[in-house]
Amino acid sequence: MTGVLLRRARDADARAAADVWLRSFAAALPTVVRPRTDDDVRDYFRDVVVPSRETWVAEEDGGRIIGVMVLDGQLLSQLYLEPERRGRGLGDRFVALAKERSPDGLTLWTFQVNRPAHRFYERHGFLVAESTDGSGNEEREPDVRYVWRP
Repeated sequence: MTGVLLRRARDADARAAADVWLRSFAAALPTVVRPRTDDDVRDYFRDVVVPSRETWVAEEDGGRIIGVMVLDGQLLSQLYLEPERRGRGLGDRFVALAKERSPDGLTLWTFQVNRPAHRFYERHGFLVAESTDGSGNEEREPDVRYVWRP
């Protein structure tokens, strides 16, 4: 995917990154009820995610943010792309970067209903470590923890 730069997010990217998250979540997970408003999500990206997590964005030529990835130690806590950018290699680039940044291993959670994410992560060598009933997440949606070890 030429013309797309992966770079660390800056404070000024927080709203655009949150908006990518919101559009991607709505497209990929239409049956999952979000417990937070759009403005809550934007505030969280502005006040917590960008300033205190290792946040990366994908920026296309012209400056538009089209993807966001958040690492918190070995936790790949967020990976969201503009819906029209899925399946074009951008997610692959983010996962390669995550593995480079955390060479000893990664873990992540995804919802059980998100079958495309399961296929994507399994293709990248992630294995299912556990499945839950969702009582541990704020959406109360059954989820799966994946682990990657080199």
